[in-house]
Amino acid sequence: MEMEMETAARTEGWRRTGQGRAALLIGLSLGYFMVLLDTTALGVALPAIRADLGGGLSGLQWVANAYTIVFAGLLLSMGALADRLGAKRVYAAGLAVFLAASALCAASPTLGALIGFRAVLGVGGAALLPASLALLAQSYPERAARARALGIWAATTGAATALGPVVGGLFADGLGWRSIFLINVPLAAVSLIVVGRLAGPDGVGRSRRSLDPAGQATCIAAIASLAYALTEGQTRGWTSPVVLGAFGLFALALAGFAAAESRGRSPLLPLRLVASPTVSAGMLAGLLVNVGLSGVLFALPIYFQQARGYEAHAAGLALLPMTIPLAFNPILTGRIVGRLGPRLPMTAGFALCAAGVLTIAAATGESGYGAYLIGLLFVGFGISLAIPSLMAAVMAASPPEWTGAASGALNASRQLGATLGVVLTGAFLGHAGSTDAGIRQGFVALGLVLAAGTILVWTRIGRERRR
Repeated sequence: MEMEMETAARTEGWRRTGQGRAALLIGLSLGYFMVLLDTTALGVALPAIRADLGGGLSGLQWVANAYTIVFAGLLLSMGALADRLGAKRVYAAGLAVFLAASALCAASPTLGALIGFRAVLGVGGAALLPASLALLAQSYPERAARARALGIWAATTGAATALGPVVGGLFADGLGWRSIFLINVPLAAVSLIVVGRLAGPDGVGRSRRSLDPAGQATCIAAIASLAYALTEGQTRGWTSPVVLGAFGLFALALAGFAAAESRGRSPLLPLRLVASPTVSAGMLAGLLVNVGLSGVLFALPIYFQQARGYEAHAAGLALLPMTIPLAFNPILTGRIVGRLGPRLPMTAGFALCAAGVLTIAAATGESGYGAYLIGLLFVGFGISLAIPSLMAAVMAASPPEWTGAASGALNASRQLGATLGVVLTGAFLGHAGSTDAGIRQGFVALGLVLAAGTILVWTRIGRERRR
């Protein structure tokens, strides 16, 4: 007993040192890296999944979207759950779910089982994101140190996006598509051990924030029914009773969510927050930018492998001109936002993204890779300008007591955009006469979406008077 107490005391002392906090930061960043790596690595493995498990293009859309639907639907509630139960406890539970679901995905015998386990992955991912931010804030109470730690934590986004397609392609070619899910197992285990030993004890009971079950239920019902209607409408027909019923359920769930948020004591999304022009326009802009990003990450690997004959690892390497800027350009974007404000770099980012996907659309057919390289560079630099600027604008426009809700709302809207981007590009790939035509038409549609985002952020964000 004495030895255990002495060990615990040594651990507690080391936890408070700079080295201990740095180790905890690495553990938390590993968890976030794992969540993002899983999403970005999946795209290049989708053709191999279809060859092994079947299911057609709509099945691949559900493999991609099962995760994002659940992630988007639960993200707002998981922050409240971390407040009530403790961030360390929720983070550990999310990691355990993610680890188990990753192993089950790797062992999936059918496409339906894989889709179901991907949905469970979404539960774990939704728990990890807000809990990791809360733990980071607790470990770094000093403002300057916290800002540096947040920068390191956020840098994992670019690293995972850059490495995901390459790592996914190498594993899919060398070990099979199931191996991409097994990457998560050691990462989750290391993060679980480090955070379990080094994170401070939870202060359970300090926050009595309500979980808003009505808002949560209607939120996920609206997202899931809309995704189902848009995905299945491509195969069943838009006048199918099932599809029309899903659209009707979406309308009812959306109305129910609005009613729950206007009457609830602790709403997931305070309607007074949405009344801010910058916050509401920022949520819509976040949706639009992720429509573009996820559409490219879903459709282009399929196109490179099916129409261009690339191996999975080559398709992953072909995406590097887009993903590498995401790893370093956000640092430069932060400096630009600090000097010029968010509106100009955000607008430039959306315009670059639109130009990039339209360049790729024009390159389909017999063009060499050089045209794709230029388009992907435009998209990569555009995304890395738009998203950090967008986050800065929304946070600055939110009252201090609602910054957590604003951050959750922006992330949830981006995840919904990721779902819609897969649906949009999948619709063109599935109904065009060829893969070339599907990519061309789908990327023209993405270009129009991003052009609309350019107009939106220039005319609507940052226009209201400062409080």
